[in-house]
Amino acid sequence: MTTSRANLARIPDLDSLVLLLEVAELGSLGRAARAHGLSQPAVSARIGGMERLVGLPLVARTARGSSLTPEGALVADWAREVLGAAASLEAGIAALRADAETRLRVAASLTVAEHLLPGWLVRLAADRPETAVRLDEMNSTDVERAVLAGRAELGFVEGPAVPATLSSRVVARDELVVVVPPGHPWTHPGRGLDARELAATRLVHREPTSGTRTFLEAALASVGPLAAPLLELSTTSAVCSAVAAGAGPAVLSNLAVRGDVAAGRLVEVPVHGIRLARSLRAVWPRGQRPGGPALDLLRIAQRTAG
Repeated sequence: MTTSRANLARIPDLDSLVLLLEVAELGSLGRAARAHGLSQPAVSARIGGMERLVGLPLVARTARGSSLTPEGALVADWAREVLGAAASLEAGIAALRADAETRLRVAASLTVAEHLLPGWLVRLAADRPETAVRLDEMNSTDVERAVLAGRAELGFVEGPAVPATLSSRVVARDELVVVVPPGHPWTHPGRGLDARELAATRLVHREPTSGTRTFLEAALASVGPLAAPLLELSTTSAVCSAVAAGAGPAVLSNLAVRGDVAAGRLVEVPVHGIRLARSLRAVWPRGQRPGGPALDLLRIAQRTAG
């Protein structure tokens, strides 16, 4: 049922309805005033204002005390229902608030989920041991959809931009790097690699909607479209394994490959004529503000990510 604002114009506020019930129970404006810590003139004025609002006499005032008129008795009966419903509403909101304080749903791109969020969540658990966190790993496009659909209170993405329907804040910096297996021709001394050759080379890629893939496409847009993928794999670890096995070059987050580079399984190749530094962002619906554990996690991310 739809209730217009005009239909509510003659509805007394909840405090006034409580006073009306107090007058009915105690039989006196003065006793009702003392029960609420108010002066009798203040209560009388409040009842008078309610009578003017509804356009009916609600309280009969005599030297012996006060009682409800027949109309007042009817309003009081309805008021009990309204106040009961208001109490149920208040209890429900309190339960929702308590649930929100002990539950957090996070959606994150794979780079953030695998390499940054574990440390952030450890710190959140220390600050909020009662909060249960659900983390869903997905590509950046799906993170944005999950946040907009209300399936996550907070998201983390790595794409070059976010939709206008989302607010965002940079929480970390990252850089994409070109990696090849040891012995690849690009690792030969004096062999240079420029942006045009990189764009023309068939690479081992993540899926088209991944943040890494879309960022690389945007970064190379000025030199031409990317060559057809050599392979498309759904996880960064799968891409790393394919490159190490000799499938071909890839462009991946420095966060994801630094362990393999340090161990000698992959070799990083400098590329000239292109800058592959990017921002990693937290996102949430525009017009809303993260609160509770979501706000705490956002602050942790900003404070600890390097």
